[in-house]
Amino acid sequence: MSQESAREPRPETVRDIDPEIADALGEEKQRQRDTLAMIASENHVSEAVMEAQGSAFTNKYAEGYPGARYYAGCGPSDTVEELAIERAEELWGADHVNVQPHSGTQANMGVYTAVLEPGDKILSLELDHGGHLSHGHPANFTGKTYEVEQYEVDPDTGYIDYEGLRETAESFDPDIIVSGYSAYPREVEFERVQEAAEAVDAYHLADIAHITGLVAAGVHQSPVGVADFVTGSTHKTIRAGRGGIIMCDEEYADDIDAAVFPGAQGGPLMHNVAGKAVGFKEALQPGFEQYAKQVVENARALADHLDERGLEIVSGGTDTHLVLVDLRPSHPDTTGGEAEEALESIGLVLNANTVPGETRSPFNPSGIRAGTPALTTRGFGEAEMVRVANIIADVVDAPNDEDVLAAASDEVDELTDSHPLYE
Repeated sequence: MSQESAREPRPETVRDIDPEIADALGEEKQRQRDTLAMIASENHVSEAVMEAQGSAFTNKYAEGYPGARYYAGCGPSDTVEELAIERAEELWGADHVNVQPHSGTQANMGVYTAVLEPGDKILSLELDHGGHLSHGHPANFTGKTYEVEQYEVDPDTGYIDYEGLRETAESFDPDIIVSGYSAYPREVEFERVQEAAEAVDAYHLADIAHITGLVAAGVHQSPVGVADFVTGSTHKTIRAGRGGIIMCDEEYADDIDAAVFPGAQGGPLMHNVAGKAVGFKEALQPGFEQYAKQVVENARALADHLDERGLEIVSGGTDTHLVLVDLRPSHPDTTGGEAEEALESIGLVLNANTVPGETRSPFNPSGIRAGTPALTTRGFGEAEMVRVANIIADVVDAPNDEDVLAAASDEVDELTDSHPLYE
């Protein structure tokens, strides 16, 4: 008997080899089918994107870049990465694109590594006002490596205080100014940030992680060609493989590529790059622009009706995919964490979030953040968003009322059943 024939047959499925993980995979798919996903940074990718991400590329090391790899056997990897780059350049109109970052945060790390030295200065939006950890929070590598100063939103309007940003830039003299945010519902005026950066001879990094798809579709102004560097996530409003992306002018291309590899990470996750390529191709189809427009219209409908129900909407509305609610004026004794927990119990999943002028701990803040990308993918329109707003308001009004929770749960079931996912 040959050695090959004497071997045990190799299990071919997760169920065969690891029933516990198979159960968890099945539970997660069912959870997504049965709940309303309203975390603003989440979406539902297509079966095609999932197929690419679960492909044999997960086995391949491809350190380096197309045509200049450190390993053999990278022909198919080069094809996939080149297609992802070409499609990204077409989507966003960028001169140079690096598709290797594993996340939006690592994309930001790539930019910082390319142009900053430890101790250099970053000016960015305060986290409580809608900024992001990777823009300089003390718990993040940025806050540990660089000197950070932060600007804010106007407390009366909820809009970025661009005059205050410029004044802070002139007094702080940063090396780089970061625009783009994780919980800011209004359109970003990238030109005004660029003017502030030029006034103090600073770089401008526009982080469009949340609005990548909206920018690609032309429903939000683009920082490409305005800011020196543009970073983003590829799995929020764009519905591609999970990861990050960096865009820049050709003059910075070599520095950015060297900063990503070998500067900030090792071999690219080629299965994720494949997922990015497939998602980018989907976004180049005519229907994507209408999808992105509907994402924004749905968010506006959600904000308007929550406002009608008496909830305080930060900045009075939204121009993007997300709605930020400050619970303090209408429900001073209810925290964002309590609202999040009650809503999850009936099948609606969003997140507690800090709000401008936050008075509570970031672990149990005063607001909630809701996004519309995933529900729009499921086919929701404005009429459904009004129903969703009523669910949220009902539960926030009475988070411990069993009758209210039961009725809200039934409403979630009706909405998920009528808009099936991954059949």
